[in-house]
Amino acid sequence: MADPQDRIAFIGGGNMASAIIGGLVRQGLAPAQIEVVEPFEAARAKLAADWGVAAQPEPGPALASAGLVVWAVKPQTFKDAAALARPHVAGALHLSVAAGIRSDSIAGWLGTQRIVRSMPNTPALVGKGMTALFARPAVGASEKAQVERVIATTGEFLWVDEEAHLDAVTALSGSGPAYVFFFLEAMRQAGVEMGLPPAQAQRLAIGTFVGASELARASDEPPEVLRERVTSKGGTTYAAITSMEQDGLKALFVKALHAAHRRAAELGDEFGR
Repeated sequence: MADPQDRIAFIGGGNMASAIIGGLVRQGLAPAQIEVVEPFEAARAKLAADWGVAAQPEPGPALASAGLVVWAVKPQTFKDAAALARPHVAGALHLSVAAGIRSDSIAGWLGTQRIVRSMPNTPALVGKGMTALFARPAVGASEKAQVERVIATTGEFLWVDEEAHLDAVTALSGSGPAYVFFFLEAMRQAGVEMGLPPAQAQRLAIGTFVGASELARASDEPPEVLRERVTSKGGTTYAAITSMEQDGLKALFVKALHAAHRRAAELGDEFGR
């Protein structure tokens, strides 16, 4: 976790900021050590109710005491938020969780090279997140370790060597929970159509995803081998996989991830100027 002597500031107090704040507080960081700038009153009230953190509607001198500033804003608002906060955060290390916005843009807006970009995902809300991190050369080993302690409160993490890889991470794991929910919807619908009560169909679908994911995590074998092991020729699983293959489902799914990858790059072009 973060050093209890550190002060951490969050620009933006939505779901992802709340996930990180919750992890920090659960691991012992005092709410008084956390500064939050959040323009929406309802979000400020929720932070106070959930974690005892007092948020301010706009940046102020209090930000200057933060050693780490976490940027949890929407891509389209990052530039304006940076302009307002820049006078107060010149000496801080910066961690961005905003999709698409490249570190070159952030460095230009904030006037510093001490920037780490990350791509988390929403399971961070329950401590099961998967986050990829990229550090600019000016970020030292101790600063990377500081970022790791913060992100570890939300789940797992890994470092990428090339910033461009974060666009692929965005497509794969950043947007990935929505793909899982999409398939859960389909499985629940099929279960109901086959006569199961909706609650049972949903519980079976979720339990299957959780169990299969844990089995894949525990195995050294690739997913295709695990799939083949439960696909006996002529059996029920074979019937389902054959149907999906005939309809080109895998190719369509891979195509969809490439669409997400392109959009991640476009976000940087659109909002990073």
